[in-house]
Amino acid sequence: MSETSENINTEIEEIADLEELAKAGHDVPETQTYRIKVDKEKYDVDVPEMTVREILVLAGKEPVEQFALYQKPKGGKPVKLDINDTVDFRAPGIERFTTLPLDQREGEAQRKNFRMPEEDMEFLESLGYAYDLVALGEDRRVVIYGIEIPDGYNVKIADVHFRIMTGYPDQQIDMWYFTPALSRADGRGIRALSPLTFDGKTWQQWSRHRTPGNPWRPGIDNLSTHYNLTLEWLLLELNGGAS
Repeated sequence: MSETSENINTEIEEIADLEELAKAGHDVPETQTYRIKVDKEKYDVDVPEMTVREILVLAGKEPVEQFALYQKPKGGKPVKLDINDTVDFRAPGIERFTTLPLDQREGEAQRKNFRMPEEDMEFLESLGYAYDLVALGEDRRVVIYGIEIPDGYNVKIADVHFRIMTGYPDQQIDMWYFTPALSRADGRGIRALSPLTFDGKTWQQWSRHRTPGNPWRPGIDNLSTHYNLTLEWLLLELNGGAS
């Protein structure tokens, strides 16, 4: 066996990359070094467990009380961790971690000016993200803070909001709005975008509409189906199918 091959095997044995192992569906072995991903950076640590506080310090997120840490499992939604929780890197399926500035996003989530139907409220709570229900006169918006954006865009985390029309849920939800503005990491343009001012911020409006072949279905479609459609369109845009 060549010296190069021996070095590669040694690295595989001694460094457990949590993201790569999770994506491959492999268990995390007992090893000397664990490679964890926080936001876009990877860090090598020589302990199998760390507290949330320690991970935030490692990632340079201080004071730690002003940040939240989310753990992203393979195929699942990010789960918010308590600052005093201990994370065992040997647990299966840990893909990466995402930080969220509480003073900029989650701290804003305290306005509940109206109430959505019960199934929508349950959906919002199940997401694990902070959210607001903002009513400015007759204009009602659901604002969700710090959602995870698919790889391939300029940001990993963004806020999104949806306009709730009079007559909902029989009346459809249309389009979606992001801040900060999204762009493709490969530099290619995204069509049918425009700025919109709401709640003292500039949002990026994605003009995407349902078609006669995919109409709004009263009694079936709701906030959750429109939210999932939004995520699908983000992926579709990267695959060249959005317009």
